[in-house]
Amino acid sequence: MSDPPKKESRDKVLIVGIGSGFGRVLARRLARDYAVVGVDRQRISSKLPDIPLYRVDPRKRGFEDVFRTERPRRVIHLGVARRLDSKDATRHDLNVRGTQRILDHCLSYDVQQLVVLSTSYVYGALPDNPHFMTEEQPLGGSRHFPEMRDFISVDALCTSFMYQHPKLRISVLRPVPVLGTTVSNVASRIMLAARAPLPLGFSPMLQFLHEDDLTEALRLTLERELRGVYNVEGPGELPLRVAVRESGGRPISIPDFLLSRLSGPLLGVPPGAIDFMRYPCTIDGSKFAKDAGFEPAFDLEDIFRDARSARRH
Repeated sequence: MSDPPKKESRDKVLIVGIGSGFGRVLARRLARDYAVVGVDRQRISSKLPDIPLYRVDPRKRGFEDVFRTERPRRVIHLGVARRLDSKDATRHDLNVRGTQRILDHCLSYDVQQLVVLSTSYVYGALPDNPHFMTEEQPLGGSRHFPEMRDFISVDALCTSFMYQHPKLRISVLRPVPVLGTTVSNVASRIMLAARAPLPLGFSPMLQFLHEDDLTEALRLTLERELRGVYNVEGPGELPLRVAVRESGGRPISIPDFLLSRLSGPLLGVPPGAIDFMRYPCTIDGSKFAKDAGFEPAFDLEDIFRDARSARRH
């Protein structure tokens, strides 16, 4: 009797930044189809059975050892430090120099695909923004929001690298604000505040994406082996004040001169983030929808239902 045919080995995916709540959600989903390996610079508090985990700073020499040992075919870079209350110089060094190390190691160890998670915030919330900006829109996020400078630097670094090294298939995803039970970001801090201080007289249109839909967007990017810069939008848009109420919060109108002082103590966001409560930053995700075959599975009602659940817990 002949031996049974051997199963094809699954592609190995290295997730940089796996220790975040969203990183763990993504790892569990991708583990169905790929051999997943994880790296994080901080302690990973939650166990992920059958997934090798490494605690190492991407800027350190030990990070290269992960590539040398594991030989991933694909890499997902979630490892940008997104806490805007950390020291600017430290965060910038971690984000930019850490990303450069990832790019260099991808070339050195024959990685075939790199997916980088950016944000639609790189466009900035500006009074003259067009509605539904495409990927060609200039990145003006740091004009009044200096904490976005390193996010824009990482985005630009990866985009430039994409054209310099065409053999490495790079995708940069710029999703709209993500809500769910595991994410923590500017949008979630505003939405989950019991009393959300908002600028008097403003209620811009906002877009949201469920964390599980972002997971699916990343999976499709791997599956379709996409290359390029992509906006990722959610199921629709609605005014900020309506979104706060739908999340179970209560919007409180505050004059501008007070809000800049209160944004940190009350919401944990820097003053530059207030512009996202004043002006629109809506994007056009039709290119990604077409190339990836992506359609959000969660509508706005689902998103805010889970936001209310996150508030209760």
